[in-house]
Amino acid sequence: MVDPFQSFTWTLAHGRSLTLGPAGHLMAIINVTPDSFSDGGAHFSIDSAVEAALAAHQNGAAILDIGGESTRPDAEPVTAAEEQARVLPVIAALRDALPDAILSIDTYRAETAERAVLAGAHIVNDVHGLQREPDIARVAARHGAGLCIMHTGRGREKLTDVVADQFAFLDRSLEIAAAAGIADSQILLDPGFGFAKDADENLLLMARFGDLHRFGRPFLVGTSRKRFLGAVTGRQAHERDAATAATTALLRAAGAAVFRVHDVAINRDALRVADAMLAHRLVS
Repeated sequence: MVDPFQSFTWTLAHGRSLTLGPAGHLMAIINVTPDSFSDGGAHFSIDSAVEAALAAHQNGAAILDIGGESTRPDAEPVTAAEEQARVLPVIAALRDALPDAILSIDTYRAETAERAVLAGAHIVNDVHGLQREPDIARVAARHGAGLCIMHTGRGREKLTDVVADQFAFLDRSLEIAAAAGIADSQILLDPGFGFAKDADENLLLMARFGDLHRFGRPFLVGTSRKRFLGAVTGRQAHERDAATAATTALLRAAGAAVFRVHDVAINRDALRVADAMLAHRLVS
């Protein structure tokens, strides 16, 4: 089993990289959508999305994750053309305004991923784990893009054991990645908190997070404002940032590397506390 706190160089498109392991990193959610579950419409215009991304970067987000289609279960699907019309101008603007920022495209479409990377994105973040449009793996391979491969339970029969189901799904995704020629250094895995998982399954996945290190790969996690946090706290989506920060600290201590969040500032502080604790534990 790989030590999740050892240094790992995550290789990205356009000659960029990010060192994971010794310190955690934040990925800010920039939803250029009218209907995302907690912030739909907040950054729907290009200007407001760019403004939100600039603020997130200033607050400490290493990665800006730009998405043009909501992934909530009852969201209306959009066409590839509409998705691209939403995200590509934002990526181009951020490429010019923040040359040191790392940009991610949140999409499952190969065509959108291709155009986004050409526009300046460094990472492809696929919530379908390469299994909806497998050509997206070839896009990542061709451009040397960083790749976030997420587990989902949607549209299929899950195994009853949450960890066994992670391996069943993500092993298939890794086979697709390998067949496309993607290097191991490009890949992060994501256990997909909230994607066809009830509150108990999400909490159990947190409790057993250490089992996922058998993959031998770094992990991105996205618990931000998810419904299971509402089940625990009784709070509405926009009130769940403190609960999100608690999961950031807990999952960082359990070995997660990157944290996809709405509120960067509160999670930055949670991550700093967790990393400070880990620094003392690792030298004791």
